[in-house]
Amino acid sequence: MKIVIAMDSFKGGLSAADACRHVACGLGRSDAGATLILKPMADGGEGTAAALLAARSGGTWLPVTVAGPLPDRSVEAGYAWFGDDRTAIIEMAVANGLPLLTERERNPLKTSTYGTGQLIKAAREHGARRILLAVGGSATVDGGVGAATALGWQFLDSNDQPVAPGGGHLRDITRIVAPATRSGVSTPETRIEVLCDVTNRLLGARGAAAVFAPQKGAAPDAAHMLEAGLSHLAKVVRAQFGFDMTTLTGGGAAGGLAAGAAAFLNAELTPGIDAIMAAVSLGAALQDADWCLTGEGSFDTQSLDGKVVSGVAAAARQADVPAVVIAGRVKADPDDYQAHGIQAALATHDPDMPLDEVIRREPELLQETAANWLRELQAKNGDWDHTATLKGT
Repeated sequence: MKIVIAMDSFKGGLSAADACRHVACGLGRSDAGATLILKPMADGGEGTAAALLAARSGGTWLPVTVAGPLPDRSVEAGYAWFGDDRTAIIEMAVANGLPLLTERERNPLKTSTYGTGQLIKAAREHGARRILLAVGGSATVDGGVGAATALGWQFLDSNDQPVAPGGGHLRDITRIVAPATRSGVSTPETRIEVLCDVTNRLLGARGAAAVFAPQKGAAPDAAHMLEAGLSHLAKVVRAQFGFDMTTLTGGGAAGGLAAGAAAFLNAELTPGIDAIMAAVSLGAALQDADWCLTGEGSFDTQSLDGKVVSGVAAAARQADVPAVVIAGRVKADPDDYQAHGIQAALATHDPDMPLDEVIRREPELLQETAANWLRELQAKNGDWDHTATLKGT
């Protein structure tokens, strides 16, 4: 019996790799003798680099000191590096992410993606031929201007002076100057792919400012200012370069960093889950599998729209492998998730359990839920007389 375990992280609790290991530990309590294939997953949000380092062999973490979300401080960041195919995985949240700020410091009028640009530059100078940029968890709404500035672009005001960093100064831009040599820009030699964990476009009611700015500390008037700034930036880019930042699916990710990467770095926007599944060879792992287990902290309707669970379920369905979700909480309707090929969704705990207890007990709860599922499966289908095997990647 072969079971593929492809879990997402549990926010506030477990990494994707830890979640996979605890599910495997629970399955290992049975005498079913299943071969377990662990594939930690991510969708372009926080934990993407860690998931790939856990799911692929030969990777290493290269530390880099860069500018943090606020331009007056630095942070110890870095990126994942795979030398065999010269691929860098940059997770912008480690440089310019929301968790790097206190509640009082969160202000997308001032925060910048400059540090993310520094990471891109470092990876390219290290010899990267492919850069995967995971953009979830940002503290910014600057349209990628900060990152582009770090890579040699100039954003000038009416006095031909560089505009100040942060989303609050986007409306000051009157002229954009491309770098003389586009070091760090996506070229045939270095391809940049933005792993989007959302489908929102740059502007409008579901755009970067309207949806995400309030989550990053913006009051309603600040969110309107950011919307106006992003709109102004898009107009300048269209007038100077003939590129429309507003039509890109996923362009609103990371406060418009995704759209900015496409405009200034010639980057390609792609659903994060698709890129991660390809990078860890999930499709190959699912061949001849009997079951696929996936899950996350909270399984709801959003989980079925481009997130880890929906992507893994689609891959399992294509391979004709039944999928089961194990999640902290299950809020999705059975009719909805069964339509995506998911046979069952199992909650690890009662919804009334206090959050601190959930976080403390999540490893135990995951193990118990996985063990109970396999026991029930054995009871229905009979016992297996195999030697249990645990495989990594």
